[in-house]
Amino acid sequence: MKKIFAFALALCMLFALAGCGSSKTLTLNVYNWGEYISDGSEGSLDTIKAFESWYAETYGEKVKVNYTTYASNEDMYAKLSSGAVSYDVIIPSDYMIARLAGENMLLPLDFSNIPNYEYIGEEFRGLYYDPDNVYSVPYTYGVVGVIYNAAVVDEADAEGWDLMWNDKYAGEILQFNNSRDAFATAMYKIGIDVNTTDRAEWDRALAELKTQAPLVKSYVMDEIYNMMESGEAAVGAYYAGDYFTMLDAQAEGVDLRFYYPERTNYFFDAMCIPSCCQQKELAEIFINFMLSEEPAIANAEYIYYASPNSLVYENEAYQEELGEEAMAVLYPGVGDFRAMYNELAYQNLDADTLGYINTLWESLKIS
Repeated sequence: MKKIFAFALALCMLFALAGCGSSKTLTLNVYNWGEYISDGSEGSLDTIKAFESWYAETYGEKVKVNYTTYASNEDMYAKLSSGAVSYDVIIPSDYMIARLAGENMLLPLDFSNIPNYEYIGEEFRGLYYDPDNVYSVPYTYGVVGVIYNAAVVDEADAEGWDLMWNDKYAGEILQFNNSRDAFATAMYKIGIDVNTTDRAEWDRALAELKTQAPLVKSYVMDEIYNMMESGEAAVGAYYAGDYFTMLDAQAEGVDLRFYYPERTNYFFDAMCIPSCCQQKELAEIFINFMLSEEPAIANAEYIYYASPNSLVYENEAYQEELGEEAMAVLYPGVGDFRAMYNELAYQNLDADTLGYINTLWESLKIS
């Protein structure tokens, strides 16, 4: 009897262990920009929780998404290159995707796990940062513009990049707290190619930033939201979609407006899988889910960025929800978007140029 009981107990333990696949919880580590996904606030869809629920219902297995954020592409790159972290999905900008791919820090995608890629418009594929569509799935795209408080700024001053250097608003101006975006504002202003490798040109851009420095209240990234919404600052360059987030939350007496300078950055952010990934197939399933209609529209509505997903930009309810002003800003009628993008977008720079830019940036910040 004891032997029979022991055998039965062993079988039970074996079956219990065999069943662990259905009871264990998988972990997916997602690393994204701050405030860059629909999170359930103000009645929006919590797309992370929606994925967790959908996955459990579809695959009969639990998944927990560990979602953390970064403030800039450079911060994300430093974290990844340190080798001390492991992420499964990241959402960097175009020029950083090219850099990561060039340094073998991204894994090729298996598009058989991402069938919803078919909804990414052809005009958003095959761009310079991933010409063969190997490493990335476009998440959002947009244009950098200038946000200003019309209760403080004269309308006559609200044009071009000059507003960011206007000494009438000294102490009211916010500048990007990352080297590539900050230098770009100066380079677009004085007509320098943002992808030049000529050090003398970068020196010229540094000189322009140094003339601006006494006027700058603060160098910011996500901090710009509260500072512009509250009226603590009156002028700042930022990504177009974020203007509407600020507009929705502006305080009484604040009158936020937005415009595009003639020359400015056109950018894409895209979902990628870094080489440190521990759950590649799960990461691809996550990416595919984010391309499906409900979460894709929820994300686009929440973060107010333009979507390259036809399930979003062709959706009439989405267009009506945003309204004409938002559609005009987010999907600007610039003619050939691809041509503007190819002319003005940041591209990957060689290591020597990047090192030189970082040296200049540090000299600006400590001066």
